[in-house]
Amino acid sequence: MSSTTTNRITTSSVQDRHEPLSNQLDDDGADLLGEDAFEAGSEGSAAGASQGFEGETETLPGIRRVTDETDTVAWTVPDTSRLRDIAEASFGELPVGIETVHGPDDRVQITNTAVYPWRVHASLLITAADNSQWIGTGWFIGPHTLITAGHVVFIKNSPVAERNGWVRSITVMPGRNGGALPYGAVTSRNFRTVKGWANDADVRTDYGAIIIPTELGSTVGWFGFGVYSDAALSSTTANIAGYPGDKPSGTLWYAYRQLDSVDSYRVYYDIDTFGGQSGSSVYRIDNGQRRGVAVHTNGGASTNSGTRVNSAVFNNFVAWKA
Repeated sequence: MSSTTTNRITTSSVQDRHEPLSNQLDDDGADLLGEDAFEAGSEGSAAGASQGFEGETETLPGIRRVTDETDTVAWTVPDTSRLRDIAEASFGELPVGIETVHGPDDRVQITNTAVYPWRVHASLLITAADNSQWIGTGWFIGPHTLITAGHVVFIKNSPVAERNGWVRSITVMPGRNGGALPYGAVTSRNFRTVKGWANDADVRTDYGAIIIPTELGSTVGWFGFGVYSDAALSSTTANIAGYPGDKPSGTLWYAYRQLDSVDSYRVYYDIDTFGGQSGSSVYRIDNGQRRGVAVHTNGGASTNSGTRVNSAVFNNFVAWKA
């Protein structure tokens, strides 16, 4: 794909499309930033060592399993084994070869999900307005804020009319490992997205947030995020972890590869994903910091893609984190 967009929009149009929306209250928009703006992550206060990294990728995972102490948290784990990807609610059932692996499956299962950074990723059980249920993925950027795809929190263009609009609730399960919930679960009914997605289903603005009623992020930690130049992104290795629906229910899988191309609003990568990973963080490891550079939203026959963290997206993340 081209590394530059052929469908540019004006700054005023960008600001309008990125005007934040809430199912709770009206948010104010923010001024656009230049390149190279960053927010730091946090490893949280949970006991135990953190997972290290090697260069721009995570250390090979799967070395040990979640400890007995974290396995025994008394939570009822929902059965999500037969639920479909939330993307299907807005985009319809995906054709064979879309949102799937490209060639050999490079994904690796994460079994030590109770340590940082894996516990930053959350398995999502989404209940739509019509009470249908779906799966997705989110990632913490602050004590009470997770980032995800816009189509996770706001369903658009579903043929089932009563399903469209804000979802009813989302159960957040950080660090889920199949039947184990090392940090329990919390249910939210407080969501954010932007006008570009809610009004027009514009994939360039397909991102949103989940605001939880606790500060669980202070325990599990969170990722930073940043605005990077085209040149910096084009040469970076991207990492993706999430909860795909083609693997055992509620298991976390990780893969990485250099980004394929970027434009002003999207990043493209030949990293294996599958339905259920909508909302996953596309992140880089930069000077010892894990920073989200995009939100995974779409599959493709040869490359998958996500909404790029540009200046407008960055400003909304900062506001939603606060």
